[in-house]
Amino acid sequence: MLPLVGAVHRGIAMDTLGFGASAKPEEPHTIERFADAAGALIEALGLERFHLVGHHTGGVIAVELAARFQDRVSSLLLSATPFVDEEKRRTADRRKPVDHVDPRPDGSHLLELWNRRRGFYRDGEEAALHRYVIDAVTVLDRVEEGHVAVRRYAMESRLPHITARTLAVCADGDHYSLPGLEKFAAALGCDTRVVPGAHVPAPEQLPEEYAKVITEWVTGG
Repeated sequence: MLPLVGAVHRGIAMDTLGFGASAKPEEPHTIERFADAAGALIEALGLERFHLVGHHTGGVIAVELAARFQDRVSSLLLSATPFVDEEKRRTADRRKPVDHVDPRPDGSHLLELWNRRRGFYRDGEEAALHRYVIDAVTVLDRVEEGHVAVRRYAMESRLPHITARTLAVCADGDHYSLPGLEKFAAALGCDTRVVPGAHVPAPEQLPEEYAKVITEWVTGG
């Protein structure tokens, strides 16, 4: 999707702190620390005005960034972003892990991780799932911390600080995040859009459609 958006706009995609090729700090991950790292990149690149796009955990980080940078954010697009309220925080410690698996000598934990995510991908999308598993394995001992950070984030107090025009989108098959659209609309007075034919990894499943949503929103709706 990034090359499609990048053909029209300058697209910058960073690895979240502690994941991918980014630095691996020892301290526990939080949304605020993720935003600290993204904010440092914004300042290092000298971005006076910019659009923010975030998917799932990245969307929650984008909420925090939009609350911090306010008028410097030209627009905000929240893709499949969990709406974190008191109920979600209260039940955070009782939720089953999403990606955590215990390493086993026979390597069967790799199949377990694959199978946990398999239902999000359609037949023929194994290459995308393979990329995800590779990313997860590189931080296997801490892969679940991103989800934990999301569920512990105090989002409600940050939403009133967002001044950028906002669009919340979600794939119709992503039942984890789809309920958040109405909540974001109520909290931010923002527009919402449901993208048909995809699940959790919607930007990978429908790159052309998602690129069109982003470019149309960035250029004014």
